[in-house]
Amino acid sequence: MSDHLPIEELKTLVEPGKVLTDAASLETYGKDWTKHYAPAPSAIVFPKSIEQVQSIVRWANAHKVALVPSGGRTGLSAAAVAANGEVVVAFDYMNQIVDFNAVDRSVVCQPGVITEQLQQFAEDKGLYYPVDFASAGSSQVGGNIGTNAGGIKVIRYGMTRNWVAGLKVVTGTGELLELNKDLIKNATGYDLRHLFIGAEGTLGFVVEATMRLDRAPKNLTAMVLGTPDFDSIMPVLHAFQGKLDLTAFEFFSDKALAKILARGDIPAPFETECPFYALLEFEASTEEIANDALATFEHCVEQGWVVDGVMSQSEQQLRNLWRLREDISETISHWTPYKNDISVTVSRVPAFLRDIDAIVERSYPDFEVLWYGHIGDGNLHLNILKPEALPKEEFFAKCATVNTWVFETVQRYNGSISAEHGVGMTKRDYLGYSRSEAEIAYMKAIKAVFDPNGIMNPGKIFN
Repeated sequence: MSDHLPIEELKTLVEPGKVLTDAASLETYGKDWTKHYAPAPSAIVFPKSIEQVQSIVRWANAHKVALVPSGGRTGLSAAAVAANGEVVVAFDYMNQIVDFNAVDRSVVCQPGVITEQLQQFAEDKGLYYPVDFASAGSSQVGGNIGTNAGGIKVIRYGMTRNWVAGLKVVTGTGELLELNKDLIKNATGYDLRHLFIGAEGTLGFVVEATMRLDRAPKNLTAMVLGTPDFDSIMPVLHAFQGKLDLTAFEFFSDKALAKILARGDIPAPFETECPFYALLEFEASTEEIANDALATFEHCVEQGWVVDGVMSQSEQQLRNLWRLREDISETISHWTPYKNDISVTVSRVPAFLRDIDAIVERSYPDFEVLWYGHIGDGNLHLNILKPEALPKEEFFAKCATVNTWVFETVQRYNGSISAEHGVGMTKRDYLGYSRSEAEIAYMKAIKAVFDPNGIMNPGKIFN
């Protein structure tokens, strides 16, 4: 920790014991799920109120101290990593659900509310919070908003952005703004709320959010379908979308499935082995809908697009089928995977994946490569697994050399280098493949307005 950092003054701004500088805390709170950068914060501070957040930001401005926001630390782009002596602002103690409005179907959350906590609260009220992903048990609402988190239900419900009715934010000057005031219709100029959604804490910190809820789905049912090749997956998607309102449409490769099955705690969906699998979900609210699903399955088999399949018959089977897809990220973390989170428009996915696959096979002949993702919304997750004997630094360097070719392909398809994980530091140097020079210049200008001293999560999104 820097000798001149006025840590004693920082301690006066929060409750006793809410500033930590011990090595274990610095290590824990200075990182996220990425392993590219060594955490090196100067201190961790835990505010419990909006006023305390404002005081911390004003203190940071006065002393030119950089701040990094920390939620559940489940990010995959190093947006919450403090690698350069920053002070981490952790929102673990701002974790209350403040208000609920049954008529508006909205809930007011502090930023440290766990995603699963919000989902459970909605369920207890007979409602539904649909933004869902593997890290829901530890990710926080503030972090979800900061990265505009997506997940497994985007095809039906959209991204986090779609569910934010209003925000309270503390800007880089310590000023408190109340954005949109929870209105559904509000045509009064710039909607600054949307600037802060996906801004990764670079403009300011979300200190309260009003989240919309939806009606609870009825009798969610999943199918896992084995396909003979990747090109069959898109006709399957088209066929089912023509008959059903899907709540999810995911895919994963046989190699990804093998990692899950090797653990031995989830059964294979069926005996037939296939190179690719699709997982789709829908509301089987009537017998007619369930029959439509089965008829569409039979049609896909007749067309040669599907080799085998299974449909959930119980809550437990639904959960097991979902775990085949949802447990992949956690299961492969043992291999320190190099992750790419890329997207194109849905119609261009097959050609795009073929081009990317050719690059990967040519560049990584000795590496194990796993594909999975939210294919119903054009989002593919490319995971390259680190060989046990290869040092991490050497592995990441080798992967980085191929990024240019991968992202040139993304650019050619007018795609995104980061569909849902954000930019952070891991994708920062590649932003130009998805954003024009003019866009980046405007983004930097916007940051300068909200954060004139450059203290809010510096070095994230762009330098």
